[in-house]
Amino acid sequence: MSFKYKLESVSGKARAGVITTPHGKIETPIFMPVGTRATVKGVMPRDLKEDIGAEIILGNTYHLYLRPGHELIAEAGGLHEFMGWDRPILTDSGGFQVMSLSGLRKITAEGVRFQSHIDGSYHMFSPEKVMEIQNAIGADIIMSFDECPPYPATKKYVAESLKTTLDWARRGKAAHKRKDQALFGIVQGGIYEDLRQESAEALMEMDFPGYSIGGLAVGEEKTHMLRITEYLNGILPADKPRYLMGVGTPEDILNNIANGVDMFDCVMPTRNARKGTLFTRNGKLIVKAARYKKDFDPIDSECTCYTCRNFSRAYLRHLFSVDELLAMTLASIHSLHFYLDLVRWSRAAILEGNFESFRQHMLSRMQGGA
Repeated sequence: MSFKYKLESVSGKARAGVITTPHGKIETPIFMPVGTRATVKGVMPRDLKEDIGAEIILGNTYHLYLRPGHELIAEAGGLHEFMGWDRPILTDSGGFQVMSLSGLRKITAEGVRFQSHIDGSYHMFSPEKVMEIQNAIGADIIMSFDECPPYPATKKYVAESLKTTLDWARRGKAAHKRKDQALFGIVQGGIYEDLRQESAEALMEMDFPGYSIGGLAVGEEKTHMLRITEYLNGILPADKPRYLMGVGTPEDILNNIANGVDMFDCVMPTRNARKGTLFTRNGKLIVKAARYKKDFDPIDSECTCYTCRNFSRAYLRHLFSVDELLAMTLASIHSLHFYLDLVRWSRAAILEGNFESFRQHMLSRMQGGA
């Protein structure tokens, strides 16, 4: 297997490391832009690499299975070839998307039978099927198939769900065929520390090359999220990467880096940008607001992204007001650049041994508002 993780430095509980994959190295902590359907919405791959500096992006197993299909992606030479991306890719298992279908799916010990949200057709995801799909897609890092319990949920429900997830993890690991892909186990257990510990220890016995933390950012209070990630920091092995799935705001990222998390992903920077809300080191900026009609400053005067180097708030507001597609592209470039800057700054602070002071400084700045 050509996957390796090297822990380089620690500042408090915050970690800086390097992940080596078949398609290149990833310096952690890292934020991973979400490319659900083999594209990061509104952003050219060239800009992701040359301006934003994305080191790894995500694909969504559920959506890629439905369209265009994993067989077609494999025929194209794998997802890297299909989408023209030569850096690392991570795919999730599709578990969260399937569980989100609510009345359109049925969970059994075998797997999940569900209806497509596109045409209502029936499909079955088992741990073995999900491995088959992800092996065909060919991402560098892939995820175990898990059941993501809703919030709120009773402890009894979460415990039963965890049994299913751990069984699926064993079966998926046995079915995983490609040595050039790193399969991560997913720690579940809701907001219950004893269940999280049971999950983590069982997955560690299976010896995965990395561990994801799932089932957070699903509606629980932020205090629960931070309590669980801090708790797991004392359990998960120090010599393997930790990935907090689907998180989140810039504040969430800083606070969870402080709890020992290495990898993050979220649709928030691009989804919000497409609606005119941008993230900056001075907080959120709603560029569609009337106050920016004659504001010829960049989104963030300290930012070096393509958008801030070339365009004003007034221009972006104009593009949004006339429904130009360029508005969403320029806004997305800025917010992704900021997210990648945030983890780059965090890594530098960890290496310098002053992450906590950096975190407090950034949290204070972002609370001010742009």
